[in-house]
Amino acid sequence: MKAVGYRAPHPINHPEALLDLELPVPEPGPRDLRVAVRAVSVNPVDVKLRAAAAPPAGQPRVLGFDAAGVVDAVGAEVSLFRPGDAVFYAGGVDRPGSNAEFQLVDERIVGRKPASLDFLHAAALPLTALTAWEMLFDRFGLARGEATKGTLLVINGAGGVGSIMIQLARKLTGLTVVATASRPKTQAWCHAMGAHHVIDHHEPLDEGLAKIGLPQVEYIASLTASDHHLPAVAKVIAPQGKVGLIDDPKAFDMMPFKHKCVSVHWEFMFVRSLFQTPDMIAQHHILQEVSRLVDEGVLRTTMNENAGHLNAATLHTAHIEIESGRTIGKMVLAGY
Repeated sequence: MKAVGYRAPHPINHPEALLDLELPVPEPGPRDLRVAVRAVSVNPVDVKLRAAAAPPAGQPRVLGFDAAGVVDAVGAEVSLFRPGDAVFYAGGVDRPGSNAEFQLVDERIVGRKPASLDFLHAAALPLTALTAWEMLFDRFGLARGEATKGTLLVINGAGGVGSIMIQLARKLTGLTVVATASRPKTQAWCHAMGAHHVIDHHEPLDEGLAKIGLPQVEYIASLTASDHHLPAVAKVIAPQGKVGLIDDPKAFDMMPFKHKCVSVHWEFMFVRSLFQTPDMIAQHHILQEVSRLVDEGVLRTTMNENAGHLNAATLHTAHIEIESGRTIGKMVLAGY
């Protein structure tokens, strides 16, 4: 089968940073689906791993997490899906990825593709929807419904996770949603996703919040540059508030939160599949619910760019754009 991968970690300007490959078609294990991949999207985790993570000895590594496709074959113990089902998922960090014609994925982290979306628009959603959902409802412990009050500050609201987190918080809770964005295009995108307010993260967060009458907030999702924003986050978080992070700050001193009794939550979407946790199937249920909400018109896709058909050249261009830090929403590629 065709695939895109790498044989050694390189910066994106290296001629072998990403390579077109021919690999054997994989055989499903007991709980695996073999999916014929129809579309993928690109995430920051792809570029981080490509630049730093060595492949298994003597083998290339195929990256790619978000995918939408059709079940081609199933393992002996599969019960949730059958061949021919259209699915979407974010895969696992410890298995070969979706930048290939076929991929194996455990059925417990797969959902049915929203019927109202084509494969491209569906592929934009899984990783970011799972990350945002888990931060809001698992890490922060928020309840769904209008009774959930307070304010959520989403730092980098126009990114992939921010785009769907704004929607989830606005549509499924009673929170006031404030997003940060610094450019007219990103600010407009955040408003389109449903943010009540948008402030500029290139200016002091406390000043931006004060301008809209919100001197402090109960929940903060710090989705990028968390070490840079730490002093401001410590200043504006409410006593007994909650802060969530997904990025990799070089240093993160939590002591400024002590006198406010603030709790800090790390969200890593791959933890359930990586450690085969007893609640691993929760991601199947989350994706099923996301699919239902999309088909009911509650949530919308966050796809914002079609980067062409998957191959080393188009994926190379996509990695460059992701590394620029200026993408809006999600970038998607059609499968082989």
